[in-house]
Amino acid sequence: MAKLSSINKNNLRIKLANKFYKKRKALKKIIMNKKLSLEERFSAQQKLSKLPRNSSLTRVMNRCQITGRPHGVYRKLKISRIALRKLGLEGKIPGMVKSSW
Repeated sequence: MAKLSSINKNNLRIKLANKFYKKRKALKKIIMNKKLSLEERFSAQQKLSKLPRNSSLTRVMNRCQITGRPHGVYRKLKISRIALRKLGLEGKIPGMVKSSW
């Protein structure tokens, strides 16, 4: 089980990323537009840098929804390999069977 503070910090980052998503996207679009004047693009860059750092999507960590483990997490399932194996062995995932050879 991961530290509760790490899980809470990541949840805060997810909330901030969702809150500022549209604003960040609009500012980045202005910054990348070469047809606009340099002053407009520079002011947009300054506004972007004033936003909270944790509102960026790249700062969000993929964590297991069950254990909070940061490594070995399947993106589609949002659970770690260890939690997936445990649920599979308990028979809680339909279609998944224990392999043996």
